[in-house]
Amino acid sequence: MATEFPNSDVVELAVREVVIETADARSIVFEPYAGWLDFKPGQFLTLAVPSDQTGVAARCYSLSSTPGEGLKVTVKRTADGYASNWICENLEPGDSLRVLPPSGIFTPASLDADFLLFAGGSGVTPIMSIARTALRNGSGRIVVFYANRDESSVIFAKQWAELAAAYPDRLQVVHWLESVQGLPSQDQLRAFASQYLSYDAFVCGPAPFMASTVAALRELEFPRERRHQEKFISLGGNPFGDAEDAAVAAEEIEAAESDGPGEVVLDDPSAGPSRLQVELDGVDHDFDDWAPGVTLLDHLESKGIAAPYSCRLGECSACACRILEGEVKMLNNDVLDDEDLADGIRLACQSVAVTDKVRVSYS
Repeated sequence: MATEFPNSDVVELAVREVVIETADARSIVFEPYAGWLDFKPGQFLTLAVPSDQTGVAARCYSLSSTPGEGLKVTVKRTADGYASNWICENLEPGDSLRVLPPSGIFTPASLDADFLLFAGGSGVTPIMSIARTALRNGSGRIVVFYANRDESSVIFAKQWAELAAAYPDRLQVVHWLESVQGLPSQDQLRAFASQYLSYDAFVCGPAPFMASTVAALRELEFPRERRHQEKFISLGGNPFGDAEDAAVAAEEIEAAESDGPGEVVLDDPSAGPSRLQVELDGVDHDFDDWAPGVTLLDHLESKGIAAPYSCRLGECSACACRILEGEVKMLNNDVLDDEDLADGIRLACQSVAVTDKVRVSYS
């Protein structure tokens, strides 16, 4: 069962099942919702977790299911994580949560590629979705490096064993247990990855694990287009629109970057509208009226184009795109690092035009 909200991307989804994966992890299976079954492997859902303090705690959780089979997110509780603990302790079949559409760019360009998938702890969630989808619909080989504290903390242990048995010529799963081998070092990760230099690498897990893995891949000169890293932070604002902190956050961002309400300070305050060329979902769009101070996302939405987004506050990567020509200025950025920026990646929900022509790709 799903309840749609008028003039909104928010949908209220009923919980069909709660699966105990480990002592600290639960998979939440939602009732089917036809409008979102064609998500991409590696994407996430943004959930509205009830909070006594703020009304809503908006949190992003990766989909562990594959496109076409339904919506399932897997959540591992953390010591200080309000939302993850609430979900693991309280959510039951029959309950419902408000949810934003599947989002994120941690997705393969082709399912026929060879994949080197690194997962640490609950970072296995999107990795499982990518692996299962590629095994089912692709033709390449897949190597999974999965690091955990100990054997009891391995999420999807049975599923990995079954997949390895079903695809012995295409799938190799390597389990790394801290209780046995210690934490994997950058040198060890580099030695492992050196066997698969032609593969497409995806990395998801705790920040130290991702930092070591990405550093190892850089040392091996994995090109940027074949190296992917998932990034999540706790959203400070409320994308569901029913708590005061969303408005406060938006006002703070606007005030910090403007001379007055809605007027963003640009390099040339007298500049007129910019020409905008956008490639999205294989379709090219061309506009000559992108007004100064209007974000890229807002402009596209005003033209009836369903561009991807989640938080609208610059705190996730759901709206990320690549600037191919021209220049934009971001009002806020809490997720892209220096390498992302150097590669031309920008957040559409925070980007305003600086030059009189901008060309953008979402692929």
